[in-house]
Amino acid sequence: AAAYETSKTGGPAYEDVGKLARALVTAAPERMLWASNWPHAQAHKFGYPDDAQLMDLLLDWAPSDADRRKILVDNPAFLYGF
Repeated sequence: AAAYETSKTGGPAYEDVGKLARALVTAAPERMLWASNWPHAQAHKFGYPDDAQLMDLLLDWAPSDADRRKILVDNPAFLYGF
């Protein structure tokens, strides 16, 4: 969540966070959730990210449709009991 809050390389690609995200998706997509930290309460410190760009990063960080379904749909449904 909120790559803009932890990245040392900065946006819009957040390469350092992306490297970790890709490794985590590869290792355990069934244990991941997508979160944006919207409405970006800490953005005054880091600048407001473009939410559409953040979602586009998921296409790079989790290129598999099956993994994205886990991250965006199946895992949250299981965790929150939907």
